[in-house]
Amino acid sequence: MPPTHTSGIRRLLSEKNIHLVFDVSLWLKAVFAFGEILSGIATYFVSKELLVQIIFLVTKAEFAEDPHDRLANYLLHAAQNLSIGARDFAAIYLIAHGIVKLWIIAGLLRKKLWYYPTAMIVFGLFIVYQLYRFAFTHSVLLILITILDLIVIGLTWHEWRYLSRVLKKSAASSGQ
Repeated sequence: MPPTHTSGIRRLLSEKNIHLVFDVSLWLKAVFAFGEILSGIATYFVSKELLVQIIFLVTKAEFAEDPHDRLANYLLHAAQNLSIGARDFAAIYLIAHGIVKLWIIAGLLRKKLWYYPTAMIVFGLFIVYQLYRFAFTHSVLLILITILDLIVIGLTWHEWRYLSRVLKKSAASSGQ
């Protein structure tokens, strides 16, 4: 009997594949969390002048192609107008955000059941804040991060339900 379209979808949506996507998304979030921590540390210790020079070097090719490049101009303008208070806030936010994410991801990878609802709440709060910031910045990056967070919340919910069922079955079978 030839495979049907629905059997292909079922195979794609198998628990094994969903779990794999969940694990990969957690590891991607962990990489971003480490990046946030390192960025926060760098933000705190890098002078405004050095930051402007770095951004100028990174965006030089964009300015050569298009002197009106919106992203390059935004980054350079933001670095030039960065205040000490804004720099300190950004550093503390990035470090704290990264540490919280790593803590949650570690719990999820260890399959600790109470981390799942905690993760969904914390990631939901991150989404609320990202949408709040989007209202001021209109950053496409914030929308992309928000979409990734929504996917991770959906996968976390699915994984939590699946793991809860497996643990209940395991407890019921060991109790007989």
